[in-house]
Amino acid sequence: MSEETYTTISEMCAEFGVTPRTLRFYEYKELLQPKREGQKRLFTKRDKGRLKLILQGKRFGFSLDEIRELLDLYYIGDQRVTQVARTYERAEIRLAAMKEQRAELDSAISDLEAEMDKSRHYLAEHGAREAAE
Repeated sequence: MSEETYTTISEMCAEFGVTPRTLRFYEYKELLQPKREGQKRLFTKRDKGRLKLILQGKRFGFSLDEIRELLDLYYIGDQRVTQVARTYERAEIRLAAMKEQRAELDSAISDLEAEMDKSRHYLAEHGAREAAE
């Protein structure tokens, strides 16, 4: 049987671009369960996989509670079928919300550009060219 290899908190931070505080927070939220040797935290390959999924979930806008729920489905013993199905359902909802946000943002950008054009023309007509540049 091969011996488990561990990663230190500083190595995890360097590999994933997070702070020690972030890792401690995820541990506090029970998303990660590093091995403890006194004050030292030692992360397993499982912790690395979970952290990768946590960061991806956060990037996609999932809450930590949603991420925990989806991660915990890995262990129900159905070869991840439930986990993948539930993740897909949540992803559909999140994608629709993101597309709606993008449409709202595109509209706001267009409106702001139009207002800036009006202002630029107004300033140009009133001899304030330098203010419009």
